[in-house]
Amino acid sequence: MDSKEKAFVNAKDIINQFTVIIRTAYIHDPGNIAVTTAMERFIALMSPFIEAEGELMLELRGEFFYINDKRVRYPLEFLPNFDFLSREFRRRGLGSIAFKDTLQHEDIRIFLKAFIASIFSETTFETLEKSMSGIDSIKVGKLKKIRTAGEGEPDVRRVVKKTYFNAVSHTRAVMSKLKAGEEVSMRKTKRVVESMVDLILEEEQLLIGMTSIKDYDEYTYNHSVNVSILSVALGQRIGLNRKALTELGIVALFHDIGKIEVPKEILNKSTSFTEQEWDIVKKHPFWGVRALLRMKKIDYTSIRSAITSFEHHMYCDLSGYPKPRQPLELDFYSKIVTLTDNYDGMTSSRVYARIPMPPDKALSLMMEKAGTQLDPTLFKFFTNMMGIFPIGTLVMLDTKELGLVYQSGTMFLNRPQVLVIINSRAEKVESYVVDLAEKDSDSKFVRTIVKTMDPNKYKINLADYLL
Repeated sequence: MDSKEKAFVNAKDIINQFTVIIRTAYIHDPGNIAVTTAMERFIALMSPFIEAEGELMLELRGEFFYINDKRVRYPLEFLPNFDFLSREFRRRGLGSIAFKDTLQHEDIRIFLKAFIASIFSETTFETLEKSMSGIDSIKVGKLKKIRTAGEGEPDVRRVVKKTYFNAVSHTRAVMSKLKAGEEVSMRKTKRVVESMVDLILEEEQLLIGMTSIKDYDEYTYNHSVNVSILSVALGQRIGLNRKALTELGIVALFHDIGKIEVPKEILNKSTSFTEQEWDIVKKHPFWGVRALLRMKKIDYTSIRSAITSFEHHMYCDLSGYPKPRQPLELDFYSKIVTLTDNYDGMTSSRVYARIPMPPDKALSLMMEKAGTQLDPTLFKFFTNMMGIFPIGTLVMLDTKELGLVYQSGTMFLNRPQVLVIINSRAEKVESYVVDLAEKDSDSKFVRTIVKTMDPNKYKINLADYLL
């Protein structure tokens, strides 16, 4: 093994250590001893690369990191740091960082200050690039986006909305065909889910934000898409590859397909179910298996979909329904869908006539089930993804401003980005985004959440703001 090959063995450690530096700099001043120690370790790991090739180019392509054009594979214990760093890159529109052989401690300190400060700018990448213009040893490159043929940069929010509602429309069409006894092909479903997977890998928070808008007329279709999105996003967080994410997305999309057999007057009932009606609803896992096995072509994905349809209400401790004849462990996809189905169900307005819960309250209730009904490891990844205050949560700030959580915090789960809709003088204003991780000149946080509130109580329509 030559020096170049030896250097690449440490690639995963270099990225992991680079993330440690950034995490530490978020908490401490870049001149702190903890940051300095982390920088020394980072420089020591980089030296073999720089000696062998003259520079180290760290680049984000899709969901993977590359060093000098070679994809870096990493063990599961590094996943949280790799995931954190990829999100930090995307938030800034940052695609690459090139480190040269003249790298000094002071250069890294300047980069860290610029990197952290840039997130509070409206033009994040441009601000970062300008701050680094005088540093020859570190050069930053913009994140490469896929452009539509004949067009410039696409309107990301427009693409997200179109993708979401296309998925809802497709789900409605599939359920209608199955109810009419027609055959359904997985091919189009796969294309629909693949488009959602692509967006989750690039714009996770925007697509998750769509799932927080609950005021739709047809709950079942939107719920199916929401569960698919949340499941794929969670799968991405735990390191599933693109092929597995697509399969998981399809499985999740069809988890409630058995509800096509539940009479509409029961499914859309505005009051509590009678015991007889509840017995009918509890049959939908069986009916889901039957519907999925009537697909045009039975393959591995349709079988996994049937398994998850059957298991998604059982819970990990088998305290749910249907009751199995003998003990079993839920399929891995079933564990994911059980969790995301629970969350979207509790936070939606038409779930067996229950009153919708605020997102943070739903997570608190789910925490009590973690370790029994819900898989505790998956739940931990889920809360890290959603944040302590999930997107759509209405919050009161210590500045007396009222706003909706707009994007989860990447470094501090309790410090998300908030879309302010009412200012400190209790006046409704044109909404503006504030980052609760922002600090003033005395290193004190500018804003902090005081309490959460119920948007339904104040007649606040999330769609008016989050769309």
